[in-house]
Amino acid sequence: MRADRLLSLLLLLQNRGRMTARELAAELEVSVRTIHRDIEALGASGVPVVAERGPLGGFRLMDGYRTRLTGLTDAEAGALFLAAVPGAARELGLGALLATARLKVRAALPAEPAEHARLVEERFHLDAPAWFREGDAVPHLETVARAVWERRVLRVHYRRWRGEVHRELLPLGMVLKGGVWYLVAAAVPGGAPDPGPPLTTAEGTGEGTGTPGGTGPDTVRTYRVSRLLSAEAGEETFERPAGFDLAGHWERSSRRLEEALRPTTAELRISPRARRLLPMRFGAVAVEALEGAGPPDGEGWIRVTMRVETTTVAVGDLLSLGAEAEVIGPAELREAVAREAGATARRYAPPGPAPDPER
Repeated sequence: MRADRLLSLLLLLQNRGRMTARELAAELEVSVRTIHRDIEALGASGVPVVAERGPLGGFRLMDGYRTRLTGLTDAEAGALFLAAVPGAARELGLGALLATARLKVRAALPAEPAEHARLVEERFHLDAPAWFREGDAVPHLETVARAVWERRVLRVHYRRWRGEVHRELLPLGMVLKGGVWYLVAAAVPGGAPDPGPPLTTAEGTGEGTGTPGGTGPDTVRTYRVSRLLSAEAGEETFERPAGFDLAGHWERSSRRLEEALRPTTAELRISPRARRLLPMRFGAVAVEALEGAGPPDGEGWIRVTMRVETTTVAVGDLLSLGAEAEVIGPAELREAVAREAGATARRYAPPGPAPDPER
């Protein structure tokens, strides 16, 4: 909307001082011609904008002029809670609201705190997604976010590892984890039961199988937003379950998923180098294992007990440590690692001498 853009332009000039038309256009994502028209509109409304010519020129506000239009709307105030993750705000369709809210807050601050805020923004940046991975395509993210915000029943077509399903959901919240968006939702009371076990890493996390038609915590599940084939917010609204805590639900759900995915433990003997590699390869479970490690032996190696996934997965994971780790137990895992290591050694063994045709 033009009124919002004019206010953003005014606050940019107040907060940053002189800016060129090109800089303003880039900031507001419009054309330079639009900026010139907006500058004229501000002048016509009584805002003293000074145009300075030359290579160091640009637009600025007359010395001493400050706007008092710094009150936040409800939507802008809500968007401020995403200030630490501006990329996520843009994905949710709140980028413009967040930008305006930040400008208003800075304009309302006294000079010294405003300068401190500018320096923090200048020197610190949060980039949530992990390295070397493409972000999920989430074409239905704004629809889902709007349904969460407006408490509207959400009708989805969802892709699961065992087939596609249609669901009517009560969207309770959204979580951004490692650059991946998840929807936390309950089944519509009286709806069809969700067949099969809780969702796993292929689809998200699960809170439990639950009771069909209920709205308690046992029916709350987590859906990966990128797996939504379609999403439509209905006209019907719903009441959120009393006392539902999104952060607490996510923590419990994540912990249960972690335990389900790592059902067993492996006893390892690792080198000093592997002690440094372990947290980078295995994350929190490695840190936990190292905290309970025994004393180093004469070669500096230590023994740790670490939670691992199924034997098939654990073999590949542990072989990534190469000769810097030895699996002590359980016996099944040690034998599986030995078989895989032996097969790899044979694959890379140099060819033997050619057979003697005289023999």
